Amino acid sequence: MAIKKTSREDILRNSIKLFKINGYYNTSMAKIASACGLIKGSIYHYFKSKDEIGLESLKYIHQYFEDNIYNIAYLDNMSKKEKIRLFVKRTDEYFLDSEGGCLLGNLALEVSSENVMFKDEIRAYFLAWEEALAFILKGRYTQDEALELAKEYVALTQGAIMMMTLHNETKSYLKVGQKIIDLI
Repeated sequence: MAIKKTSREDILRNSIKLFKINGYYNTSMAKIASACGLIKGSIYHYFKSKDEIGLESLKYIHQYFEDNIYNIAYLDNMSKKEKIRLFVKRTDEYFLDSEGGCLLGNLALEVSSENVMFKDEIRAYFLAWEEALAFILKGRYTQDEALELAKEYVALTQGAIMMMTLHNETKSYLKVGQKIIDLI
């Protein structure tokens, strides 16, 4: 195989796709290298181990959600209704165009009981999601009610992603987003 030039970000994007579709344990460094058009040893120029790639993949997605979804909650130039609609729309765009479901949800089940660093990053991702939603809901609901509703929405979304992936249909998934929009 010819060696091609790549970047850490390209490796992460390919790894994320493989982890989501195949699972963490069923994705080898050789598979990651192949998906990147590299030989296996070349990956080690960018990452020390598969665990480092896994953790950086979790952080990469978390940062994407912070920059493109969670930050919507804190915008000053939108009403709560506009914020919640855009929040749900961007969440839907990500998961509807994302083969293999939710990497953080998948890895929470697959490896978080064995890897504390993964577990901490996954927990931070879900907590940030809940806090952003609760911030939008606050005012219409008490802080405690807003946080409970946000936790429920995140749990419903994760279950709906799993069922959407399992049944290859989006109807039930889309109902979850509408449910949270209707709270405002």
